[in-house]
Amino acid sequence: MTQRRPLVAANWKMHKLAAEAVAFVGELRRGLEVVDVQHRVDVAVCPSAPLLPRFADALAGFRRVALGGQDLHPDDDGAHTGDTSGRQLADCGCRLVLCGHSERRAEHGETDALVARKVEAARRAGLAPLLCLGETLLEREAGGTEEVLGRQLDAALGALDLRGAEAPAATLIAYEPVWAIGTGRTATPEQAQQAHAFLRHRLESAAGPRAAAAARLLYGGSVKPENCAELLDQPEVDGFLVGGASLDPEAFLGIIARCAR
Repeated sequence: MTQRRPLVAANWKMHKLAAEAVAFVGELRRGLEVVDVQHRVDVAVCPSAPLLPRFADALAGFRRVALGGQDLHPDDDGAHTGDTSGRQLADCGCRLVLCGHSERRAEHGETDALVARKVEAARRAGLAPLLCLGETLLEREAGGTEEVLGRQLDAALGALDLRGAEAPAATLIAYEPVWAIGTGRTATPEQAQQAHAFLRHRLESAAGPRAAAAARLLYGGSVKPENCAELLDQPEVDGFLVGGASLDPEAFLGIIARCAR
């Protein structure tokens, strides 16, 4: 298991209403008191934008859980109807934000260049960008996994500023094989390790061993309490970006508990 402190981040996507979010926070707080994960695993939850203020209020004074956004606009403000800026996310209490999730890339046509601009915007706002990378099933079956991951990572390297004094500790990358998101299929531990090792090597080539060793690489793709232990045993897997299982506080706490061991 890695010596980097694991991070377990929930991506709620377009789920839950305000009352459900507040109830979830209550269960999560009680569960974390029992698990006692402090200093052993970091926890974050990324609800949809309308839920952020209520979630932040429910988390008041409870620093064990970081609030995150699911997306942001690359500009700091302006005439962008329906969008949310990094400054607005930070003002809501967010500490991190997803950049380039596969659903944004597929459903909204986000390019590698746009994702890089979003990473830059997150950093300007004082947020930790969680860069999401991953290949489709067709790309994997064609042997293109590393080509896709390399292209997506290279496009964002400059925006990540890996040689900056504070950048290495804040570098968060999620490998989310698109073919395993919401499908019930999960990459084998060996497949996850291979992809994460490739990303770590790419980071080392670009920014040196210190930055590469400090970066936390998360796996995202139908993660559940039942399969997370074997994945976390891989030396390059530093935690999880959790989708469906994060909607159930018991399942989410189960994943956190396994990462805290």
